[in-house]
Amino acid sequence: MAKVTLWSGLSAAAGGNTTLEVTAKDIRELFRVLAEQYPGLAPFIAQGIAVSIDGVIYRDTWSKELPDNAEIFLLPRIAGG
Repeated sequence: MAKVTLWSGLSAAAGGNTTLEVTAKDIRELFRVLAEQYPGLAPFIAQGIAVSIDGVIYRDTWSKELPDNAEIFLLPRIAGG
């Protein structure tokens, strides 16, 4: 089970929760489970979210496996150039 911390904008979409406990094998499944449990998160996930797993940020690497007891932060995606 992973502990997922949400930034403030996501917290409102998750019923005011700032942390969630989720069981998922990879980032793709994490997003699917979150969207099912908290439909308000689905638009944010569709727009793009960066994921920090134990301090390493992943973008577009949805097959990345989640380690047991991972500490996960969902972060706003920052565009740059």
